[in-house]
Amino acid sequence: MVIGDWGWDNVTTKIWAENMCTSTTCVSLIAQTMHETFMKLGDVKFIINVGDSFYPGGVTSKNDKEWDLKWRNIFSKELRSVPWYSVYGNHDYHHDPCACGNRPEDCAQINNNSDNLDFFYMPDLNWHKEHEDLDVEVVGLDMGMFEDGWNSWKIRTHQAPAACHATGCYRTCVKNLRWRSEDGIKLLRDRVDSSTAKNMLVFSHYPTDYFRARPEILRLLRDDSRHIEYFGGHRHSTDNTSTVSIHPNSNWLVGGGGGWSCDTADQGFVVGEISHDAEIQTYRVLVDEKVCCPKKYGKKQSHEYIL
Repeated sequence: MVIGDWGWDNVTTKIWAENMCTSTTCVSLIAQTMHETFMKLGDVKFIINVGDSFYPGGVTSKNDKEWDLKWRNIFSKELRSVPWYSVYGNHDYHHDPCACGNRPEDCAQINNNSDNLDFFYMPDLNWHKEHEDLDVEVVGLDMGMFEDGWNSWKIRTHQAPAACHATGCYRTCVKNLRWRSEDGIKLLRDRVDSSTAKNMLVFSHYPTDYFRARPEILRLLRDDSRHIEYFGGHRHSTDNTSTVSIHPNSNWLVGGGGGWSCDTADQGFVVGEISHDAEIQTYRVLVDEKVCCPKKYGKKQSHEYIL
């Protein structure tokens, strides 16, 4: 299962008015639907979380009350009985010591123990994990320098990621996010070259269209030596039509987690099913648009599953 941009906070409704999620109603409905889907599937191995887990500014430590308020009190204990494979989103960086630190140990969300289900599983800022029994390799990338990737000029001219303005260490944050993103690209290149898995599940906080200024990333995601499924968030919709294609591989936007706003009325999550012969099928599960997006943008897109 895959979700992103879900960590609702009432500060959003104080700052914005149009099209914002105005309460926990939307994310709670998504969490309940995830729980029902989880129970029906019966054999979920992990949940991929593409970030912006704690609006508006992340967590400051593992003792931060936000872990309870926005995660443990919203998502059922069953959903939290499997690892949540995670990366940072731009909002997660704002108040996290990770923005100013230079070691993974400085980061409040880092946890390298997959058996410790009290927190997400994120052993490093950029990381990979093999599941030999599934013939799958999971690759998590910290691509913070692409926060303004909708504007290719900003990326080409090395403009500073906007998230760093919210930290107390602007210059250090910029240096960190740029280095971590380059390290993520290197890891992706290395794993595409050396992974022996039939399938790779690659994710970061950003959708494929944010990588236009770095064509190398899209070329790597289009590698046809194995099947790649890519998941990104940031834009608040759940679809596979608003992104840049990585054909012959597949990608999803999963930023419609109910935590910030409705860029479209398509709010929900994605399910990936792996067959015994390691074939992957992905599909989205959407919730009632009237609950999440009473003032939605644009025309409602068609969808395959609504629970």
